[in-house]
Amino acid sequence: MRRVLAVAATFALVGCGAVAATAATAEPPRAAAGQPKINWGKCDSVVLQARKAECGWISVPLDHAEPGGKRIKLAVSRIKHTVSEKKYQGVMLVNPGGPGGSGLTLSVLGDFVPNGAGGAYDWIGFDPRGVGSSEPALACDGDYSSYNRPPYVPSTAEIEATWRAKAKGYAKDCAKAGGDLLGHLRTTDTVQDMDLIRKALGAEQINYYGFSYGTYLGQVYATLHPDKVRRMVLDGNVNPGRVWYDANLDQDIAFDRNIKIYFGWLAEHHDVFHLGKTAKSVEKRFYKEQAKLVKKPAGGVIGPDELTDVFLQAGYYVFGWEAVGRAFSALVNDGDHKELKALYDGSYPQGEGADNGYAVYLGVQCTDVKWPSSWSTWKADNWKVHKKAPFETWGNAWFNAPCLNWAAKPGVPVKVNGKDAPPILLISETLDAATPYTGSLEVRKRFPRSALIEGVGGTTHSGSLFGNACVDDTIAEYLTSGKLPKRIKANMSDKRCAPLTAPDPSAADAKRESGTQLTRLDLQKLITEH
Repeated sequence: MRRVLAVAATFALVGCGAVAATAATAEPPRAAAGQPKINWGKCDSVVLQARKAECGWISVPLDHAEPGGKRIKLAVSRIKHTVSEKKYQGVMLVNPGGPGGSGLTLSVLGDFVPNGAGGAYDWIGFDPRGVGSSEPALACDGDYSSYNRPPYVPSTAEIEATWRAKAKGYAKDCAKAGGDLLGHLRTTDTVQDMDLIRKALGAEQINYYGFSYGTYLGQVYATLHPDKVRRMVLDGNVNPGRVWYDANLDQDIAFDRNIKIYFGWLAEHHDVFHLGKTAKSVEKRFYKEQAKLVKKPAGGVIGPDELTDVFLQAGYYVFGWEAVGRAFSALVNDGDHKELKALYDGSYPQGEGADNGYAVYLGVQCTDVKWPSSWSTWKADNWKVHKKAPFETWGNAWFNAPCLNWAAKPGVPVKVNGKDAPPILLISETLDAATPYTGSLEVRKRFPRSALIEGVGGTTHSGSLFGNACVDDTIAEYLTSGKLPKRIKANMSDKRCAPLTAPDPSAADAKRESGTQLTRLDLQKLITEH
């Protein structure tokens, strides 16, 4: 699953300053094997400080098969419940997805649950092994996504060879940088870490809220530890039968569809963007500009790859549609690449350690399951899909290509089975491209006590708690009482809601919505995965 990093937005949640989420200043405890412990202290993040959060580390085995062996540290945060002890509902672990997404600051998620329902829980954020403030954190080459890369589409043997060498080099860098950690980044490793966090918190059961890849973590946890699950919300569900090679090919088709929808939205607002009055004309303009950038990158930096990567954000979310449209309009109509560059830099940072999320993404996906070992298979499959879905198929292929030469051995994925799991709440919009809707139907089938909310016709990925009352109030009710929508006896959603609405790019509307939109974009920055 290709991971787009973040919608470019100021990181200032509800008036808190812009900071990076880091671990606490307290020294990590030295817990004996089988006796996990968290020593809580002050958080470095002002976002967490403003919410009176506590931060700390938990020591866990590098290899859970050797609990007495080498240990690593996971960064953990906690925002405590605000209700009386009588109304307290337990701990709520959260994960933003990725894999590779930092979840330390996501403990603020409870603030976004309507009707104060989040106040009944202790919200537990954590950086999974290898991620963010956890130690060690994996990074291989911070300049891997820098400018002047070969075009994604391997239209010549030279381009193909260059990308293959580039991907192989990154895998080699990760082998050197990752050491022993590289062989212990599977989903099952993080699931075992989660259970140690549960024990360290003194909880008999956990509640859990997962987005995107975080839904797969939840599925596997509920399969292996069904008696340890109380309530669970999974938004943007990974299809457990398609991990991970097939899932990426599924994405390629879905993103091509969604980008066409976005082209149509740009056409509807031709008076604002001046890119064409029909979806076809905007699409033609996009590929025309892309071809021009192959020959001459704008400003020497924005080439066809960068343009695709910026537009990919619009395939994930309706958030940021205006920013992408205005940036492309500035390039096409004014020859100005600066806005596109700002969007690219905001989502694909460069420099030392900047590839942490990407490195862990590969560390998980390349070792969760065996990928095809022959390049000829990759090549044939991606050219076949490219003919139907040219927008980002090859970009996605190269994004995952280091798996061909990954140093750590792959494992065998857990067969997800929710027959013993408690009732859980599933969420998806119909046209989610990162985790196609069929995945949510598959999870619903495997978890017979679950219920699925569908944002009918929507294209946003993992968009719960963003102001859609139909969805968000249902979440609040479930977290309060455990009540789910009544399950329908058919292979379909159990509750249907209107989707998150596309923005209105008119100046008046942008001004009127600026206050709430910033907050939503900031939250999106915390949960962005694919």
